[in-house]
Amino acid sequence: MVASGMHQPLLFSSSQSAEPQTSPPPATFPPLWRGPLATLQVNLGYRCNQACSHCHVNAGPTRTEMMDPATVALIPPVLTARGLACLDLTGGAPELHPQFRELVVAARRLGVEVIDRCNLTILSEPGQHDLAAFLADQGVTVVASLPCYSADNVDRQRGSGVFTRSIAALQQLNRLGYGQPGSGLHLHLVYNPQGPTLPPPQAQLEAEYKRVLAADFGVVFNSLYALANMPIQRFASWLQAQGQLEDYQALLRSSHRPEHLEQVMCRSLISVDWQGWLFDCDFNQQLGLAAAAPVQPRRHLRELLARDPEGDPIAVAEHCFGCTAGGGSSCGGALQAS
Repeated sequence: MVASGMHQPLLFSSSQSAEPQTSPPPATFPPLWRGPLATLQVNLGYRCNQACSHCHVNAGPTRTEMMDPATVALIPPVLTARGLACLDLTGGAPELHPQFRELVVAARRLGVEVIDRCNLTILSEPGQHDLAAFLADQGVTVVASLPCYSADNVDRQRGSGVFTRSIAALQQLNRLGYGQPGSGLHLHLVYNPQGPTLPPPQAQLEAEYKRVLAADFGVVFNSLYALANMPIQRFASWLQAQGQLEDYQALLRSSHRPEHLEQVMCRSLISVDWQGWLFDCDFNQQLGLAAAAPVQPRRHLRELLARDPEGDPIAVAEHCFGCTAGGGSSCGGALQAS
């Protein structure tokens, strides 16, 4: 990365994120079982105002898939039935779903934390002028993508002009109280590597982000989530075209750390696609790996009204090494401070 202004960025290498193995990496990903369910992660649809090169759901402006009203209506009763603490909304750009705000209000009335996986530029799209104020009024946690603090790097990965619009959105959120001490409005940023490498140590990268963004733009935020890029969908196609897919998969496997198995997100989270089908995580959703179950091959959101999935086996495959490599990777960032 190259910082703007006079700042010089810390120099990180992917090797800093992985510790040497004391034994050979496993031949296949180890078996997992779900623990107590805490988070319902819902993909409201694949429509997005951006088409990022690393996007694992192939979202974009031309996608039309959207969750129907009947499925949306199931979400609050499921939150209540399972006693869930968190509703994690993603997409695409989840804010583009016509029932996004209605769903947020319903979940917040239940006392459930709502996470909005926000690409930041959505805040300046036509018809979204009051979106930031709505999020603040509802006390929504904003998890916002900002893969670097360099304009060139961000625009290369996410599109021309995205960095400038993202900074303006962060400044708008800050003015509403997001990221400010004592406000109760939480703002977390997401970092993705530019290519087939592991994320650098999260704590050091967070400190550098905070230093540069505050000095250059007056932007503050609560924490940084450093996520590994998963070798699936659009990113996998790019790796394949570059002849780097097998090497990246080998890097993930060789960097596996078994201590992360107890913390991987699929043990406490279940993912719902835009049609209401259940998956063990968002990545499995994109690969069509339905949530594993003792009986039927595929399950729907409505089944959570009566059935607790704790103890179910979790569907695992080669890409799962992306969550246990190096410092680990989850929807909440690294699994272990590096």
